[in-house]
Amino acid sequence: MDQLTPTLTLTTLLPLAMFAIVSSITPGPNNVMLTASGATFGYRRTLPHMLGISAGGALMLLLVGAGLGTAFSTWPLLYTLLQIAGGIYLLWLAWKISQAGGIQEGRTHGKPFSFWQAAAFQWVNPKAWIMTVGIVAAYTPRESFVANLLLATLVLAMVNFPCISVWTLFGSAVGRALRTPQALRWFNRSMAFLLLLSLYPIARELLAHGA
Repeated sequence: MDQLTPTLTLTTLLPLAMFAIVSSITPGPNNVMLTASGATFGYRRTLPHMLGISAGGALMLLLVGAGLGTAFSTWPLLYTLLQIAGGIYLLWLAWKISQAGGIQEGRTHGKPFSFWQAAAFQWVNPKAWIMTVGIVAAYTPRESFVANLLLATLVLAMVNFPCISVWTLFGSAVGRALRTPQALRWFNRSMAFLLLLSLYPIARELLAHGA
């Protein structure tokens, strides 16, 4: 069969789409950060953050599918260093979120993630790695692999943005409901705590390798 013709059919596309939806909409570092950003800055100012997540995840899927995963298999230390860097970065983000104020305060004392920051963050996001590796390993047929990978990337891009938008909209609604800076600050501290909990898979894997 022509290598440029995808072999994914409706029966295989639907499970792929469901996996992408579940991976995109369930809690994780991206969605916790979007909730906090929506509450602090509002939906419109968080839009570049959301677009960066979707674009960064799609690019990550393409590169992992193209063979970056093989590099991590060859040099496991490289992946371990990436995990450690990601954990440290998430700790810093949790601190920044815990210190964020309200929408009015945020306009003068902070700014949301940019498109490029959000795209780059995917490379240190453990959940993004799980999602991309899962799509490549389980939902991308080897036959006509390049075409199937491109189609899988398109499916991910189509479902990811609406899913993460739900969290930003929720955060934006919370930000409007919590009218005092103190109330919103406590909400952001709760989001920071959830972000810290998302470090558990990284810590567990690092401890298992060190044991």
